[in-house]
Amino acid sequence: MDNSDATLERMRSFVRVAERGSLSAVARELGVGQSTITRHLRELEAAVGVPLLSRTTRRVTMTDEGSRYYAKAVQILRLVEQAADEARGTRGAPAGTIRISCTAAIGVLHISRLIFAFQDRYPDIGVDLSLTDERVDLVREGVDIALRLGPLTDSAMKLRALGQSRRLLVAAPGYLAARGRPTVPRDLAGHEGIRMSNVAGSDMLALQGPGDERHAVPFGGRFRVDHGLAAREALVAGRGIAPAHRWLVDDLLTAGRLEAILPDYSLPSVPLSMLIVPERAGIARVRLLVDFLAEQIGAIPGIERSRPEH
Repeated sequence: MDNSDATLERMRSFVRVAERGSLSAVARELGVGQSTITRHLRELEAAVGVPLLSRTTRRVTMTDEGSRYYAKAVQILRLVEQAADEARGTRGAPAGTIRISCTAAIGVLHISRLIFAFQDRYPDIGVDLSLTDERVDLVREGVDIALRLGPLTDSAMKLRALGQSRRLLVAAPGYLAARGRPTVPRDLAGHEGIRMSNVAGSDMLALQGPGDERHAVPFGGRFRVDHGLAAREALVAGRGIAPAHRWLVDDLLTAGRLEAILPDYSLPSVPLSMLIVPERAGIARVRLLVDFLAEQIGAIPGIERSRPEH
């Protein structure tokens, strides 16, 4: 074989295996048999004339030659995809697939609907939406965009601030009728709290009062959960009080199934951000979705949009 046999298909298989470290995972991702991925890698290594990957029983890693080849291969594949985007752009029909990772509860309740509207506008663009509260490695998982609540520290990604998510204390009317309604922060000490086990510091509430005074209130309870939708169900079931994002409970407040408590005291808001893989940021369909989400995010209850970037 010679370099002309280093086809784009083989190059794509190599890049994804290098990023994921697993032939079987890439085979599932691409919808082919593992033997096909193995063959692509074998033929690519024969074409370039050096080993690109080192295989063990547990993991696949790049050789030194493979690392250098990977850096160039990523650039080539990005240029090919951008060229295809530009060619399609001449007929005004962006196409292809975008992969998104999103914090689970807001993804189910709100982001999915925004994506439906985006696809109605751009019917040739496919979207793969992955819902997880884990901070996944975007490159390794083949993700283009991630929507995340909370502070972010991944400096390798492009970060676009979308806004702040306002929170409030809520409980079901039945719970308040049985246990009493708190009127000042210290009253919370005698109540059942519904806590998020995957949020650091959930055993303490930080409240700011009408006179800007600050209160740190211990917050306990018998029910902890790691998913916002389960906390929502616990609230409706009258299991206790919880600090909740407005977007999580807005419909329940409107329907009277939940009530806000201590309305004169505010909780710290939480940043909502978008992470974009730098190598994917220049692709037309990714840019379209990034701009669409930034434009539409204010339609979500309780999200105060960030000022437009200049």
